[in-house]
Amino acid sequence: MATARRIAHEFLERRGLTTIFGNPGSNELPFLAELPETFRYVLGLHEGVVVGMADGYAQATGLPVLVNLHAAAGSGNAMGAVTNAVHARSPLVLTAGQQVRSAIGLDAMLANLDAPQLMRPLVGWSGEPSCAGDVPRSLAQAVFEAELQRRPTYLSVPYDDWDAELDDNATATLDRRVTRGQAPDEEQLLALAGALESAASPVLVLGADLDAAGLFDRSVALAEQLGLPVWVAPSPHRLPFPNRHPLFRGVLPAGIGAVSGALAGHDLVLVLGAPVFRYHQHVPGRYLPEGAKLIQVTDDAGAAARAPMGQALVADPAPVIESLLARLPARPASGAAAFAPTPEPATAKTALHPEQVFAALRDTQPADTCYVVESTSTNAAWWRQMDLRHPGSYFFPAAGGLGFGMPAAVGMAMGLPGRPVVGVIGDGSANYGITALWTAAQYHVPVTFVILRNGTYGALRWFSGVLGTPDVPGMDIPGLDFTAIAQGYGVPGVAVRGLDELRAQLKTATAGPRLIQVDTELTTPE
Repeated sequence: MATARRIAHEFLERRGLTTIFGNPGSNELPFLAELPETFRYVLGLHEGVVVGMADGYAQATGLPVLVNLHAAAGSGNAMGAVTNAVHARSPLVLTAGQQVRSAIGLDAMLANLDAPQLMRPLVGWSGEPSCAGDVPRSLAQAVFEAELQRRPTYLSVPYDDWDAELDDNATATLDRRVTRGQAPDEEQLLALAGALESAASPVLVLGADLDAAGLFDRSVALAEQLGLPVWVAPSPHRLPFPNRHPLFRGVLPAGIGAVSGALAGHDLVLVLGAPVFRYHQHVPGRYLPEGAKLIQVTDDAGAAARAPMGQALVADPAPVIESLLARLPARPASGAAAFAPTPEPATAKTALHPEQVFAALRDTQPADTCYVVESTSTNAAWWRQMDLRHPGSYFFPAAGGLGFGMPAAVGMAMGLPGRPVVGVIGDGSANYGITALWTAAQYHVPVTFVILRNGTYGALRWFSGVLGTPDVPGMDIPGLDFTAIAQGYGVPGVAVRGLDELRAQLKTATAGPRLIQVDTELTTPE
């Protein structure tokens, strides 16, 4: 008879989950014993970094990823990063060790008394096997739930279960397959096409799910055929449309009244692959302009159900886009026909303006570079200077949780071999995931970290003005030397102050990780 461990390893190998991101504790060692040589274990020094790396890897590959966490304390350390993975719809399979079954009720050290509750309501499913014989089935459910829901799942396993010998019924899990189909019917497609044809001034609002589903180019084809202006939904964590395309109007602001104002003049808003909407700043107002209707197309049933306005079609956006392309005739677009040029970057007196840094990245890095951005105070400067025309070019912490950027850049680079990856990280954000540098060094990950150092929490300073709280403490973070920190973790680091020096460093090829620290002027998100 095979052990629960052996069956679990074989199931994971058959499903392709052979890259494990983890930070193990004692409870996890029995699962990791006898790990086949075909598996790769990527060690992180903090559980939040581990989940951030796995999140980046999952978004890069589009595949579920196994994460190995430690009991309650380690899982708790990971929860901040899990919020980003939830909103990015990353299919992470989070596993955690549990005390031996006889010690759980005693609240022994490293026991988790109610393990399935710990990650709720963040994860889409969580569980603990009812007995050792249920381990393979429970693991399979965790994987299938993550795939079907496109949301992290959580499985706690008592560590004495892994050595249990199981009967032949347990091996039935090995051949299981669970697939999903979600195509709209003919009546729904006709109604949607009719609504677009009859609208006097329709507009497209595209979401991150389109880029995740590989629909970047098809989104461009739809906008161009219908000649429709395109906005990106508020608070995007991926870019579903080229940001200098002549039909691109920008990223919608993240306030209710501000969204309504931006969409003024349109009578139909077609939202593809996005919630309606991810608001942030409290800007009261109408949800939509007077007389406007909204239709949302998403495969996320929860996002459709919680929307406060409009109609929703719960369906895979891919067949919807293809149907609209087939049914609706081409119509000319108004306005410019060429990609918009980038403006001259703003300058500053005492340090580089972030626009100068982004212009240098744009001019020196390959066109298909994947940028992982976690510098919230420089959003406006970023969109003014960047020219992103390829799928998978932009990633941002989906829930706004700091600590995503550096680990995710490592995970992205591991999941996208051969594609350049650059992490653009603020000095405040960098400290939340700084130990990702060690993993990048140990695994020789070819990733560039550009640290924008302005010595303060820039986004908080902006919010202090928005909220009328200018006198709060804890805004400044002077005295940080990221080049010394990087070198301590084994990553070459260099500090630059001038634009020519920055461009020269960015043009330098590197086979492994590197860090470039650049002092920048304080700016605001908008």
